[in-house]
Amino acid sequence: MASESADEEKAGADAVGKDAANTGELDTDATVAAEAAGPANGETVRIDSWIWSVRLVKTRSMGATACRGGHVRVNGERVKPAYAVRVGDEVRLRHAGRERIVVVKRVIRKRVGAPVAVECYVDNSPPPPPREAAAPIGIRDRGTGRPTKRDRRELERLRGFGGPPDGGLGETGAPDDPGKQSGPGTRG
Repeated sequence: MASESADEEKAGADAVGKDAANTGELDTDATVAAEAAGPANGETVRIDSWIWSVRLVKTRSMGATACRGGHVRVNGERVKPAYAVRVGDEVRLRHAGRERIVVVKRVIRKRVGAPVAVECYVDNSPPPPPREAAAPIGIRDRGTGRPTKRDRRELERLRGFGGPPDGGLGETGAPDDPGKQSGPGTRG
């Protein structure tokens, strides 16, 4: 009889667990992973480590460099890489040509997967600018062969890699590098 009641309690607990899982009352795997990545009691998390942990930057050193360069602001103030981030802080990060504005929901110190990282902040960033619909500059058609010197120079000029507009000649009309001069007394 005692075993029957224990089995009934276990079955009842399983049913309650399934119902709670269906309603979202139990912790998800992502939440458990985020809690495991969080700091121990009394520990703080550096801002450079946090922006790396939630995948706003690719490496922690990039996060520290962004902080030192003034590209990271917490609650409107520029911060150093060792600034301790707290729940509720608004973090503004200028990175890769756009500004990310996030509010800290959970503080973590270890890097986690993207689905877990998204749960650690609220993203208030403006949408990224639309991509240009125009064809990229300096792309050659397939099968046109190797570019001639003239074609290559035109492509470099379009891409912005071209040399000086005078063709490398100084004010005197002679090449800038004296080692490249050819004449009667040189081997060139």
